[in-house]
Amino acid sequence: MTRYSIVPDRSQVWIDARSNVHPIHSSTSGLEGYVELDLGPSGTIDPATAPAGRLSLAVDRLKSGNRMEDRELQKRIDARKFPRIEGQLEQITPNGSNATYRVSGEVTFRGVSRQHQDRMDITAVDDKTIRLAGESSFDIRDFGMQAPKVLLLKVEPQVQVRVEIYAVKDE
Repeated sequence: MTRYSIVPDRSQVWIDARSNVHPIHSSTSGLEGYVELDLGPSGTIDPATAPAGRLSLAVDRLKSGNRMEDRELQKRIDARKFPRIEGQLEQITPNGSNATYRVSGEVTFRGVSRQHQDRMDITAVDDKTIRLAGESSFDIRDFGMQAPKVLLLKVEPQVQVRVEIYAVKDE
């Protein structure tokens, strides 16, 4: 099994939400963790080995560019008590094309863990680097969080999360 460490400065997370006033966009780097998997000669994931992985993002890195919205988000998340969003990779299965897979695992947000699965593209960038990219939708109420409200601004509970992760083979 080959272990790849996530490169925090190259890996990005985008979170998009809607409100009754305007869309809310947040993006950040700083994703940390690792992925363990083996690639076959064709660059596809070897199904004979069970993948594993963990990733983590500090919630104080989430910024929308609006300080009032960011402050309300940190308060709703209870960032002092729950400073990180965590993910644990449990399974990767082929999903039709060479680079597309069904990825499943556990997401922990605000101390609440939920099983989740979605499609992800996983490709070898070079002989030492892999790229994992995917998008998924989450309802924050599933994690015990009420949608933020700031003055007349009401945020929808459904958020779209997109990731682009670069990880480098450990020596």
